[in-house]
Amino acid sequence: MLRKNLTQCPGLVDHYKRDIVPKKAARTQKDNLAEIRQLRNYFEKAPIDGITPAHVAKYRDARTAPVRANREIATLSHIFNIAREWGLTTNENPCQGVRKNKEVPRDFYANDEIWNAVYAKAVGELKDAMDLAYLTGQRPADVLVMRRDDIEGNALGVKHKKTHKKLRIMLEVDGAESSLGALIRKILARNASHGSPYLLLTDNGKRVTAAMLRHRWDDAREEAVKEAVSAGDQVLAGKISQFQFRDIRPKAASEITDVDHASLLLGHTKGDITERVYRRIGALAKPTK
Repeated sequence: MLRKNLTQCPGLVDHYKRDIVPKKAARTQKDNLAEIRQLRNYFEKAPIDGITPAHVAKYRDARTAPVRANREIATLSHIFNIAREWGLTTNENPCQGVRKNKEVPRDFYANDEIWNAVYAKAVGELKDAMDLAYLTGQRPADVLVMRRDDIEGNALGVKHKKTHKKLRIMLEVDGAESSLGALIRKILARNASHGSPYLLLTDNGKRVTAAMLRHRWDDAREEAVKEAVSAGDQVLAGKISQFQFRDIRPKAASEITDVDHASLLLGHTKGDITERVYRRIGALAKPTK
């Protein structure tokens, strides 16, 4: 009976949710569960051996959210690969060769005027989070878990939650304290009276969580928008309202001259990802004359 159920998409998906999804990062788990809910609406009663590339393409075209459709098809593809590993089907993965919807990478760039407007309204721990995110080029989730025991000699050790890659970011460069080194020295002094090992703490010593970071960010951005509106600068207000904490990482990538350095800092294996997705300002060129 178990074998029969597992050869139907609903049974297979339950098996995948139980054995595969929990091994992924927390954010990926959340995304996968949302993707699976959408997939079930369409493939609920389909036998696994009956799904063809034409069915997958029809699903792609039926979804009104093209980017989400791409993510859902990627999850469906992984489910089929796992099913093949488990011996539940010998068919080719029907997602292979199916065109994805065209995606346009987010290209918002937070220039210094936008950055300074939000920074000026930020509380202390949000300022620290912004500075850490910018100087290290790390994802918000990785910034939130930075600890004082990640400091290894003259470097801050980072392990990317998404890729599990390890990186050491220098606190000294050519014998002089780097901007990151100065920031961490300031943070450690600020946290000296608290027992928590995390770098990002509130004034009363509580660790800054993702929800706390989001609320503090929203508050600071809202205040920055109000100030720009009061000053009669609707254009700046509109730009500030688009600024998200995740835009700090591409700001860092955009402002590093050497793309190889940017790729190393961001933890990308290929420089083209850094260039295509994260560098959001054009190259600086000299005029003809």
